[in-house]
Amino acid sequence: MSNRQTLTLLKTLGIGTLNAGVWPESTAAPTKNSDHLDSFNPANGDLIGRVSLCPDDAYDTLITNSLFAFQTWRNVPAPRRGELVRLIAERLRAHKDALGSLISLEMGKIKSEGDGEIQEMIDIADFAVGQSRMLYGKTMHSERPQHRMYEQWHPLGVIGVITAFNFPMAVWAWNAFIAAIAGNTIVWKPSPKTPLCAIAIQKICEDVMTEHGYSGIFSLFVTDSNTLAERCVSDPRLPLISFTGSTPVGRHVAGIVARRLGKSLLELGGNNAVIVDESADLNLAVPAIVFGAVGTAGQRCTTTRRLLVHASRHEELITQLIHAYKQVRIGDPLDPNTLMGPLCDHAAVENYRHALQEAVAAGGTILYGGHVLPGPGYFVEPTLVHAENHWPVVQHETFAPILYVMPYQDLDEAIALNNSVPQGLSSALFTTRLQYAEQFLSATGSDCGIANVNIGTSGAEVGGAFGGEKDTGGGREAGSDVWQAYMRRQTNTINWGSKPMLAQGIQFDL
Repeated sequence: MSNRQTLTLLKTLGIGTLNAGVWPESTAAPTKNSDHLDSFNPANGDLIGRVSLCPDDAYDTLITNSLFAFQTWRNVPAPRRGELVRLIAERLRAHKDALGSLISLEMGKIKSEGDGEIQEMIDIADFAVGQSRMLYGKTMHSERPQHRMYEQWHPLGVIGVITAFNFPMAVWAWNAFIAAIAGNTIVWKPSPKTPLCAIAIQKICEDVMTEHGYSGIFSLFVTDSNTLAERCVSDPRLPLISFTGSTPVGRHVAGIVARRLGKSLLELGGNNAVIVDESADLNLAVPAIVFGAVGTAGQRCTTTRRLLVHASRHEELITQLIHAYKQVRIGDPLDPNTLMGPLCDHAAVENYRHALQEAVAAGGTILYGGHVLPGPGYFVEPTLVHAENHWPVVQHETFAPILYVMPYQDLDEAIALNNSVPQGLSSALFTTRLQYAEQFLSATGSDCGIANVNIGTSGAEVGGAFGGEKDTGGGREAGSDVWQAYMRRQTNTINWGSKPMLAQGIQFDL
Protein backbone atom coordinates (compact mmCIF):
# COMPACT_ATOMS: atom_id res chain seq x y z
CA MET A 1 0.00 0.00 0.00
CA SER A 2 1.42 3.39 -1.00
CA ASN A 3 1.77 6.31 1.42
CA ARG A 4 -1.08 8.07 -0.38
CA GLN A 5 -3.32 5.01 0.02
CA THR A 6 -2.33 4.72 3.69
CA LEU A 7 -3.26 8.33 4.39
CA THR A 8 -6.58 7.84 2.60
CA LEU A 9 -7.29 4.78 4.72
CA LEU A 10 -6.48 6.59 7.98
CA LYS A 11 -8.60 9.59 7.00
CA THR A 12 -11.49 7.26 6.12
CA LEU A 13 -11.35 6.07 9.72
CA GLY A 14 -11.12 9.62 11.05
CA ILE A 15 -7.54 9.37 12.26
CA GLY A 16 -5.72 11.30 9.55
CA THR A 17 -4.27 13.62 12.18
CA LEU A 18 -2.88 11.84 15.23
CA ASN A 19 -2.49 13.81 18.41
CA ALA A 20 -3.21 13.63 22.10
CA GLY A 21 -6.89 14.36 21.54
CA VAL A 22 -7.74 10.72 22.15
CA TRP A 23 -7.07 11.26 25.85
CA PRO A 24 -7.38 14.32 28.09
CA GLU A 25 -5.08 17.29 27.59
CA SER A 26 -1.91 17.18 29.66
CA THR A 27 -0.66 20.07 31.75
CA ALA A 28 2.88 18.71 31.61
CA ALA A 29 5.47 19.75 29.06
CA PRO A 30 6.33 17.10 26.45
CA THR A 31 9.37 14.99 27.24
CA LYS A 32 12.01 15.13 24.54
CA ASN A 33 12.21 11.99 22.36
CA SER A 34 9.59 10.17 24.43
CA ASP A 35 6.32 11.97 23.70
CA HIS A 36 5.35 9.93 20.66
CA LEU A 37 5.26 6.39 19.30
CA ASP A 38 6.00 5.43 15.71
CA SER A 39 3.95 2.72 14.02
CA PHE A 40 5.58 0.70 11.24
CA ASN A 41 4.24 -1.65 8.58
CA PRO A 42 5.82 -5.08 9.31
CA ALA A 43 5.51 -6.07 5.64
CA ASN A 44 7.93 -3.39 4.42
CA GLY A 45 9.18 -1.40 7.39
CA ASP A 46 7.50 1.83 6.27
CA LEU A 47 6.42 4.38 8.86
CA ILE A 48 2.62 4.46 8.93
CA GLY A 49 1.99 7.08 11.59
CA ARG A 50 3.17 8.82 14.72
CA VAL A 51 1.00 8.68 17.83
CA SER A 52 1.20 10.97 20.84
CA LEU A 53 1.80 9.05 24.03
CA CYS A 54 -0.44 9.53 27.04
CA PRO A 55 1.28 11.70 29.68
CA ASP A 56 1.16 10.60 33.31
CA ASP A 57 -1.18 13.37 34.45
CA ALA A 58 -3.55 12.69 31.54
CA TYR A 59 -3.88 9.10 32.78
CA ASP A 60 -5.18 10.34 36.13
CA THR A 61 -7.71 12.60 34.40
CA LEU A 62 -8.83 9.73 32.21
CA ILE A 63 -9.47 7.44 35.20
CA THR A 64 -11.29 10.23 37.02
CA ASN A 65 -13.51 10.80 33.99
CA SER A 66 -14.21 7.07 33.72
CA LEU A 67 -15.20 6.92 37.38
CA PHE A 68 -17.51 9.87 36.92
CA ALA A 69 -19.11 8.27 33.85
CA PHE A 70 -19.61 5.03 35.79
CA GLN A 71 -21.77 6.81 38.37
CA THR A 72 -24.33 7.48 35.64
CA TRP A 73 -23.79 4.49 33.35
CA ARG A 74 -24.46 1.89 36.07
CA ASN A 75 -27.96 3.31 36.51
CA VAL A 76 -28.81 3.16 32.80
CA PRO A 77 -31.09 0.15 32.17
CA ALA A 78 -29.06 -2.73 30.77
CA PRO A 79 -31.04 -2.98 27.49
CA ARG A 80 -30.28 0.70 26.86
CA ARG A 81 -26.62 -0.02 27.51
CA GLY A 82 -26.95 -2.75 24.92
CA GLU A 83 -28.35 -0.24 22.46
CA LEU A 84 -25.14 1.81 22.63
CA VAL A 85 -23.13 -1.33 21.85
CA ARG A 86 -25.49 -2.06 18.95
CA LEU A 87 -24.90 1.40 17.51
CA ILE A 88 -21.14 0.90 17.71
CA ALA A 89 -21.54 -2.42 15.89
CA GLU A 90 -23.42 -0.63 13.10
CA ARG A 91 -20.46 1.71 12.72
CA LEU A 92 -18.11 -1.28 12.65
CA ARG A 93 -20.18 -2.77 9.84
CA ALA A 94 -19.91 0.47 7.88
CA HIS A 95 -16.12 0.56 8.26
CA LYS A 96 -15.38 -3.17 8.16
CA ASP A 97 -13.27 -3.06 4.99
CA ALA A 98 -11.14 -0.11 6.12
CA LEU A 99 -10.67 -1.48 9.64
CA GLY A 100 -9.67 -4.90 8.29
CA SER A 101 -7.15 -3.22 6.00
CA LEU A 102 -5.71 -1.24 8.91
CA ILE A 103 -5.15 -4.47 10.86
CA SER A 104 -3.29 -5.92 7.87
CA LEU A 105 -1.30 -2.73 7.44
CA GLU A 106 -0.20 -2.33 11.06
CA MET A 107 -0.22 -5.88 12.46
CA GLY A 108 0.51 -7.93 9.31
CA LYS A 109 -2.25 -10.55 9.24
CA ILE A 110 -3.76 -11.18 5.83
CA LYS A 111 -6.75 -9.14 4.69
CA SER A 112 -9.32 -11.91 5.09
CA GLU A 113 -8.15 -12.44 8.68
CA GLY A 114 -8.25 -8.69 9.30
CA ASP A 115 -11.81 -8.55 8.00
CA GLY A 116 -12.61 -11.63 10.09
CA GLU A 117 -11.39 -9.85 13.19
CA ILE A 118 -13.85 -7.01 12.58
CA GLN A 119 -16.61 -9.54 11.99
CA GLU A 120 -15.70 -11.08 15.33
CA MET A 121 -16.19 -7.66 16.94
CA ILE A 122 -19.59 -7.34 15.27
CA ASP A 123 -20.53 -10.84 16.42
CA ILE A 124 -19.59 -10.20 20.05
CA ALA A 125 -21.47 -6.89 19.93
CA ASP A 126 -24.59 -8.72 18.74
CA PHE A 127 -24.08 -11.26 21.51
CA ALA A 128 -23.69 -8.47 24.08
CA VAL A 129 -26.89 -6.77 22.92
CA GLY A 130 -28.82 -9.97 23.58
CA GLN A 131 -27.01 -10.55 26.85
CA SER A 132 -28.04 -7.09 28.04
CA ARG A 133 -31.57 -8.49 28.51
CA MET A 134 -30.32 -11.64 30.26
CA LEU A 135 -28.24 -10.61 33.26
CA TYR A 136 -30.02 -13.21 35.31
CA GLY A 137 -29.85 -13.93 39.03
CA LYS A 138 -31.23 -16.96 40.86
CA THR A 139 -34.06 -17.29 43.36
CA MET A 140 -33.44 -19.76 46.21
CA HIS A 141 -35.88 -21.27 48.72
CA SER A 142 -35.31 -20.00 52.22
CA GLU A 143 -35.36 -22.36 55.19
CA ARG A 144 -37.33 -19.71 57.08
CA PRO A 145 -41.04 -19.18 56.49
CA GLN A 146 -42.13 -15.90 54.91
CA HIS A 147 -38.61 -15.20 53.66
CA ARG A 148 -37.39 -14.90 50.10
CA MET A 149 -33.79 -15.35 48.97
CA TYR A 150 -32.36 -14.34 45.64
CA GLU A 151 -29.14 -13.12 44.07
CA GLN A 152 -28.51 -10.26 41.71
CA TRP A 153 -25.52 -8.88 39.84
CA HIS A 154 -24.10 -5.36 39.91
CA PRO A 155 -21.32 -3.74 37.85
CA LEU A 156 -17.80 -3.58 39.26
CA GLY A 157 -16.72 -0.09 38.16
CA VAL A 158 -13.90 0.90 35.81
CA ILE A 159 -12.48 -2.13 34.01
CA GLY A 160 -8.88 -2.06 32.79
CA VAL A 161 -8.31 -3.94 29.52
CA ILE A 162 -4.75 -4.61 28.34
CA THR A 163 -4.49 -6.25 24.92
CA ALA A 164 -1.76 -7.77 22.73
CA PHE A 165 -0.74 -6.91 19.17
CA ASN A 166 -1.97 -10.07 17.47
CA PHE A 167 -5.68 -9.28 17.82
CA PRO A 168 -5.41 -5.51 18.07
CA MET A 169 -9.18 -4.86 17.97
CA ALA A 170 -11.21 -8.02 18.62
CA VAL A 171 -9.88 -8.96 22.07
CA TRP A 172 -10.74 -5.48 23.34
CA ALA A 173 -14.29 -5.99 22.04
CA TRP A 174 -14.65 -9.36 23.79
CA ASN A 175 -14.05 -7.55 27.06
CA ALA A 176 -15.39 -4.06 26.43
CA PHE A 177 -18.79 -4.88 24.95
CA ILE A 178 -19.65 -7.43 27.64
CA ALA A 179 -18.29 -5.19 30.41
CA ALA A 180 -20.27 -2.22 29.07
CA ILE A 181 -23.65 -3.94 28.97
CA ALA A 182 -22.92 -5.10 32.53
CA GLY A 183 -22.77 -1.42 33.55
CA ASN A 184 -19.03 -0.83 33.72
CA THR A 185 -16.86 1.76 32.05
CA ILE A 186 -13.71 0.58 30.26
CA VAL A 187 -10.15 1.92 30.04
CA TRP A 188 -8.03 0.31 27.32
CA LYS A 189 -4.26 0.05 27.13
CA PRO A 190 -3.46 -1.49 23.73
CA SER A 191 -0.16 -2.94 22.59
CA PRO A 192 2.33 -0.22 21.59
CA LYS A 193 2.94 -2.29 18.45
CA THR A 194 -0.57 -1.53 17.11
CA PRO A 195 -1.62 1.93 18.36
CA LEU A 196 -3.41 3.00 15.15
CA CYS A 197 -5.80 0.06 15.36
CA ALA A 198 -6.74 1.08 18.89
CA ILE A 199 -7.16 4.75 17.99
CA ALA A 200 -9.43 3.86 15.05
CA ILE A 201 -11.76 1.90 17.33
CA GLN A 202 -11.69 4.58 20.02
CA LYS A 203 -12.58 7.19 17.40
CA ILE A 204 -15.64 5.15 16.41
CA CYS A 205 -16.66 4.81 20.06
CA GLU A 206 -16.16 8.53 20.68
CA ASP A 207 -18.29 9.44 17.68
CA VAL A 208 -21.15 7.14 18.70
CA MET A 209 -21.01 8.23 22.35
CA THR A 210 -21.07 11.91 21.38
CA GLU A 211 -23.95 11.44 18.95
CA HIS A 212 -26.07 9.77 21.63
CA GLY A 213 -25.23 11.85 24.67
CA TYR A 214 -22.67 9.66 26.42
CA SER A 215 -19.02 10.14 27.31
CA GLY A 216 -16.37 8.21 29.18
CA ILE A 217 -17.88 4.75 28.71
CA PHE A 218 -14.95 3.68 26.52
CA SER A 219 -11.53 5.28 27.03
CA LEU A 220 -8.02 4.68 25.75
CA PHE A 221 -4.45 5.49 26.64
CA VAL A 222 -1.44 4.60 24.50
CA THR A 223 1.92 4.16 26.17
CA ASP A 224 5.16 2.27 25.70
CA SER A 225 6.10 2.98 29.31
CA ASN A 226 6.22 0.02 31.69
CA THR A 227 5.90 2.51 34.53
CA LEU A 228 2.53 3.81 33.36
CA ALA A 229 1.34 0.29 32.51
CA GLU A 230 2.23 -0.90 36.03
CA ARG A 231 0.50 2.14 37.45
CA CYS A 232 -2.67 1.04 35.68
CA VAL A 233 -2.34 -2.54 36.93
CA SER A 234 -1.67 -1.31 40.48
CA ASP A 235 -4.50 1.24 40.45
CA PRO A 236 -7.05 0.38 43.19
CA ARG A 237 -9.67 2.37 41.25
CA LEU A 238 -9.76 -0.46 38.70
CA PRO A 239 -11.42 -3.46 40.38
CA LEU A 240 -10.72 -5.78 37.42
CA ILE A 241 -7.74 -5.97 35.08
CA SER A 242 -8.20 -8.08 31.96
CA PHE A 243 -4.77 -8.91 30.56
CA THR A 244 -3.96 -10.69 27.31
CA GLY A 245 -0.30 -11.48 26.66
CA SER A 246 2.57 -13.74 27.60
CA THR A 247 2.57 -16.02 30.62
CA PRO A 248 5.55 -14.34 32.37
CA VAL A 249 3.97 -10.90 32.11
CA GLY A 250 0.55 -12.28 33.05
CA ARG A 251 2.00 -13.88 36.17
CA HIS A 252 3.51 -10.50 37.10
CA VAL A 253 0.19 -8.73 36.50
CA ALA A 254 -1.70 -11.30 38.57
CA GLY A 255 0.67 -10.80 41.49
CA ILE A 256 0.27 -7.03 41.47
CA VAL A 257 -3.53 -7.20 41.25
CA ALA A 258 -3.74 -9.91 43.92
CA ARG A 259 -1.71 -7.82 46.38
CA ARG A 260 -4.39 -5.13 46.24
CA LEU A 261 -7.14 -7.81 46.36
CA GLY A 262 -8.38 -6.90 42.90
CA LYS A 263 -9.66 -9.27 40.27
CA SER A 264 -7.66 -10.35 37.22
CA LEU A 265 -8.85 -12.02 34.04
CA LEU A 266 -5.88 -13.62 32.30
CA GLU A 267 -5.58 -14.86 28.71
CA LEU A 268 -1.99 -16.02 28.40
CA GLY A 269 0.11 -18.42 26.35
CA GLY A 270 -0.94 -21.49 24.44
CA ASN A 271 0.99 -24.56 23.30
CA ASN A 272 -1.74 -26.25 21.39
CA ALA A 273 -1.70 -29.76 19.99
CA VAL A 274 -3.64 -31.52 17.24
CA ILE A 275 -3.96 -35.29 17.59
CA VAL A 276 -4.49 -37.25 14.36
CA ASP A 277 -5.49 -40.85 15.06
CA GLU A 278 -5.36 -43.88 12.81
CA SER A 279 -8.98 -43.37 11.64
CA ALA A 280 -8.77 -39.63 10.92
CA ASP A 281 -10.15 -38.10 7.75
CA LEU A 282 -7.14 -36.20 6.38
CA ASN A 283 -9.40 -34.12 4.15
CA LEU A 284 -10.57 -32.53 7.40
CA ALA A 285 -7.28 -32.66 9.25
CA VAL A 286 -4.80 -31.20 6.76
CA PRO A 287 -6.55 -27.84 6.08
CA ALA A 288 -7.20 -27.37 9.80
CA ILE A 289 -3.58 -28.12 10.71
CA VAL A 290 -2.21 -25.78 8.05
CA PHE A 291 -4.47 -22.88 9.03
CA GLY A 292 -3.85 -23.54 12.72
CA ALA A 293 -0.08 -23.54 12.29
CA VAL A 294 0.30 -20.90 9.56
CA GLY A 295 -2.62 -18.50 10.11
CA THR A 296 -1.54 -15.08 11.39
CA ALA A 297 2.04 -16.32 10.77
CA GLY A 298 1.76 -18.46 13.91
CA GLN A 299 1.04 -15.45 16.10
CA ARG A 300 -2.19 -16.60 17.72
CA CYS A 301 -2.48 -17.92 21.25
CA THR A 302 -4.50 -20.76 19.66
CA THR A 303 -1.89 -21.50 16.96
CA THR A 304 -1.26 -25.21 16.42
CA ARG A 305 2.29 -25.73 17.71
CA ARG A 306 2.41 -29.50 18.18
CA LEU A 307 1.16 -32.27 15.87
CA LEU A 308 0.70 -35.68 17.47
CA VAL A 309 0.11 -38.21 14.72
CA HIS A 310 -0.50 -41.95 15.01
CA ALA A 311 2.57 -43.82 13.76
CA SER A 312 0.50 -45.61 11.10
CA ARG A 313 -0.48 -42.27 9.48
CA HIS A 314 2.78 -40.42 10.00
CA GLU A 315 4.36 -40.63 6.54
CA GLU A 316 1.06 -40.06 4.74
CA LEU A 317 0.24 -36.96 6.78
CA ILE A 318 3.73 -35.46 6.52
CA THR A 319 3.68 -35.89 2.74
CA GLN A 320 0.35 -34.10 2.50
CA LEU A 321 1.45 -31.32 4.86
CA ILE A 322 4.63 -30.64 2.91
CA HIS A 323 2.59 -30.46 -0.28
CA ALA A 324 0.17 -28.04 1.41
CA TYR A 325 2.97 -25.90 2.87
CA LYS A 326 4.44 -25.47 -0.59
CA GLN A 327 1.15 -23.85 -1.63
CA VAL A 328 1.28 -21.21 1.12
CA ARG A 329 1.80 -17.86 -0.59
CA ILE A 330 3.87 -15.52 1.59
CA GLY A 331 3.88 -11.78 1.02
CA ASP A 332 1.96 -8.52 1.27
CA PRO A 333 -0.95 -9.18 3.64
CA LEU A 334 -3.18 -6.80 1.66
CA ASP A 335 -2.72 -8.87 -1.52
CA PRO A 336 -5.82 -11.10 -1.75
CA ASN A 337 -3.65 -14.00 -2.96
CA THR A 338 -1.44 -13.98 0.14
CA LEU A 339 -2.00 -16.71 2.74
CA MET A 340 0.70 -15.74 5.24
CA GLY A 341 1.94 -12.27 6.07
CA PRO A 342 4.96 -11.15 8.10
CA LEU A 343 5.88 -11.56 11.73
CA CYS A 344 5.29 -8.43 13.77
CA ASP A 345 8.87 -7.21 14.17
CA HIS A 346 12.57 -8.04 14.15
CA ALA A 347 12.45 -9.56 17.63
CA ALA A 348 9.82 -12.05 16.47
CA VAL A 349 12.08 -13.08 13.58
CA GLU A 350 14.97 -13.62 15.98
CA ASN A 351 12.75 -15.74 18.25
CA TYR A 352 11.84 -17.86 15.22
CA ARG A 353 15.51 -18.27 14.30
CA HIS A 354 16.61 -19.12 17.84
CA ALA A 355 13.80 -21.64 18.38
CA LEU A 356 14.81 -23.56 15.26
CA GLN A 357 18.47 -23.49 16.27
CA GLU A 358 17.54 -24.89 19.67
CA ALA A 359 15.29 -27.57 18.16
CA VAL A 360 18.03 -28.74 15.77
CA ALA A 361 20.62 -28.70 18.56
CA ALA A 362 18.33 -30.93 20.62
CA GLY A 363 18.19 -33.46 17.76
CA GLY A 364 15.25 -32.16 15.73
CA THR A 365 14.97 -32.47 11.96
CA ILE A 366 13.53 -29.69 9.81
CA LEU A 367 11.11 -31.33 7.38
CA TYR A 368 10.12 -28.15 5.59
CA GLY A 369 10.98 -24.44 5.75
CA GLY A 370 13.22 -23.02 8.41
CA HIS A 371 14.46 -19.93 6.59
CA VAL A 372 14.20 -16.22 7.24
CA LEU A 373 13.24 -14.60 3.95
CA PRO A 374 15.07 -11.54 2.62
CA GLY A 375 13.56 -8.13 3.38
CA PRO A 376 12.05 -5.68 3.37
CA GLY A 377 9.61 -6.91 5.95
CA TYR A 378 9.72 -9.59 8.64
CA PHE A 379 8.96 -12.68 6.57
CA VAL A 380 9.83 -16.28 7.44
CA GLU A 381 8.93 -19.68 6.06
CA PRO A 382 6.29 -21.83 7.75
CA THR A 383 8.22 -24.72 9.21
CA LEU A 384 7.72 -28.39 10.11
CA VAL A 385 10.13 -29.95 12.61
CA HIS A 386 10.42 -33.51 13.91
CA ALA A 387 10.80 -33.06 17.68
CA GLU A 388 10.14 -34.58 21.08
CA ASN A 389 7.54 -33.23 23.46
CA HIS A 390 9.82 -32.92 26.50
CA TRP A 391 12.39 -30.65 24.84
CA PRO A 392 12.44 -27.20 26.46
CA VAL A 393 11.92 -25.48 23.10
CA VAL A 394 8.76 -27.53 22.54
CA GLN A 395 7.50 -26.84 26.04
CA HIS A 396 7.86 -23.12 25.39
CA GLU A 397 5.47 -21.07 23.24
CA THR A 398 7.26 -19.49 20.27
CA PHE A 399 5.05 -16.94 18.53
CA ALA A 400 5.99 -18.06 15.01
CA PRO A 401 4.83 -20.55 12.33
CA ILE A 402 6.77 -23.54 13.68
CA LEU A 403 4.94 -26.88 13.98
CA TYR A 404 6.61 -29.66 15.98
CA VAL A 405 5.67 -33.14 14.72
CA MET A 406 5.66 -36.21 16.97
CA PRO A 407 4.39 -39.76 16.38
CA TYR A 408 2.50 -41.75 19.02
CA GLN A 409 1.26 -45.32 19.44
CA ASP A 410 -2.13 -45.13 21.20
CA LEU A 411 -4.64 -42.51 22.29
CA ASP A 412 -3.70 -42.66 25.96
CA GLU A 413 -0.15 -41.70 25.01
CA ALA A 414 -1.39 -38.92 22.74
CA ILE A 415 -3.59 -37.43 25.45
CA ALA A 416 -0.70 -37.60 27.92
CA LEU A 417 1.52 -35.76 25.42
CA ASN A 418 -1.22 -33.19 24.77
CA ASN A 419 -1.43 -32.48 28.50
CA SER A 420 2.32 -32.58 29.21
CA VAL A 421 3.03 -28.88 28.66
CA PRO A 422 2.65 -25.97 31.09
CA GLN A 423 -0.08 -24.31 29.01
CA GLY A 424 -3.69 -25.46 28.63
CA LEU A 425 -5.51 -23.37 26.04
CA SER A 426 -6.68 -25.25 22.93
CA SER A 427 -6.55 -28.81 21.64
CA ALA A 428 -8.06 -30.93 18.88
CA LEU A 429 -8.53 -34.57 17.92
CA PHE A 430 -9.20 -35.80 14.41
CA THR A 431 -10.97 -39.14 14.51
CA THR A 432 -13.94 -41.03 13.10
CA ARG A 433 -14.28 -43.12 16.27
CA LEU A 434 -16.98 -41.99 18.67
CA GLN A 435 -15.30 -43.70 21.61
CA TYR A 436 -12.04 -41.82 21.00
CA ALA A 437 -13.87 -38.52 20.67
CA GLU A 438 -15.69 -39.02 23.96
CA GLN A 439 -12.50 -40.11 25.72
CA PHE A 440 -10.72 -36.97 24.49
CA LEU A 441 -13.55 -34.76 25.79
CA SER A 442 -13.92 -36.57 29.12
CA ALA A 443 -12.50 -35.55 32.50
CA THR A 444 -9.48 -37.81 31.81
CA GLY A 445 -8.99 -36.39 28.30
CA SER A 446 -7.68 -33.00 27.22
CA ASP A 447 -6.89 -30.65 30.11
CA CYS A 448 -7.37 -27.55 27.92
CA GLY A 449 -10.05 -24.90 28.15
CA ILE A 450 -10.91 -25.64 24.50
CA ALA A 451 -11.16 -29.19 23.18
CA ASN A 452 -12.36 -29.78 19.61
CA VAL A 453 -13.10 -32.85 17.53
CA ASN A 454 -12.53 -32.76 13.76
CA ILE A 455 -11.84 -29.02 13.73
CA GLY A 456 -8.55 -27.32 14.52
CA THR A 457 -7.23 -25.45 17.54
CA SER A 458 -7.74 -21.97 16.09
CA GLY A 459 -10.83 -19.98 15.15
CA ALA A 460 -13.19 -20.02 18.14
CA GLU A 461 -16.74 -18.66 17.89
CA VAL A 462 -17.81 -15.87 20.22
CA GLY A 463 -20.76 -17.79 21.69
CA GLY A 464 -18.55 -19.99 23.85
CA ALA A 465 -16.31 -18.99 26.73
CA PHE A 466 -12.75 -18.53 25.45
CA GLY A 467 -9.73 -19.30 27.61
CA GLY A 468 -7.59 -21.98 29.16
CA GLU A 469 -6.06 -23.52 32.25
CA LYS A 470 -2.64 -23.84 33.88
CA ASP A 471 -0.17 -21.28 32.50
CA THR A 472 -2.86 -19.98 30.17
CA GLY A 473 -4.22 -18.17 33.22
CA GLY A 474 -7.70 -19.57 33.83
CA GLY A 475 -9.57 -16.55 32.48
CA ARG A 476 -12.60 -16.69 30.20
CA GLU A 477 -13.72 -14.09 27.67
CA ALA A 478 -16.49 -13.64 25.05
CA GLY A 479 -19.66 -15.75 25.35
CA SER A 480 -21.49 -18.20 27.61
CA ASP A 481 -21.70 -16.83 31.19
CA VAL A 482 -18.53 -14.75 30.94
CA TRP A 483 -20.54 -11.59 31.73
CA GLN A 484 -20.39 -12.62 35.38
CA ALA A 485 -16.65 -11.89 35.48
CA TYR A 486 -17.41 -8.18 35.02
CA MET A 487 -20.01 -8.02 37.80
CA ARG A 488 -20.27 -8.56 41.54
CA ARG A 489 -22.72 -11.04 42.99
CA GLN A 490 -25.07 -9.95 45.76
CA THR A 491 -27.26 -12.32 47.80
CA ASN A 492 -30.48 -10.78 49.15
CA THR A 493 -32.91 -12.06 51.77
CA ILE A 494 -36.24 -10.39 52.42
CA ASN A 495 -38.39 -11.09 55.47
CA TRP A 496 -41.90 -10.32 54.34
CA GLY A 497 -43.44 -11.70 57.52
CA SER A 498 -44.01 -10.07 60.91
CA LYS A 499 -41.64 -12.12 63.09
CA PRO A 500 -37.85 -11.88 63.44
CA MET A 501 -36.24 -15.23 62.66
CA LEU A 502 -32.64 -16.44 62.51
CA ALA A 503 -31.28 -19.16 60.27
CA GLN A 504 -30.26 -22.60 61.54
CA GLY A 505 -32.99 -22.37 64.21
CA ILE A 506 -30.89 -20.15 66.45
CA GLN A 507 -32.82 -18.60 69.31
CA PHE A 508 -31.81 -15.14 70.50
CA ASP A 509 -34.80 -13.84 72.46
CA LEU A 510 -34.44 -10.58 74.30
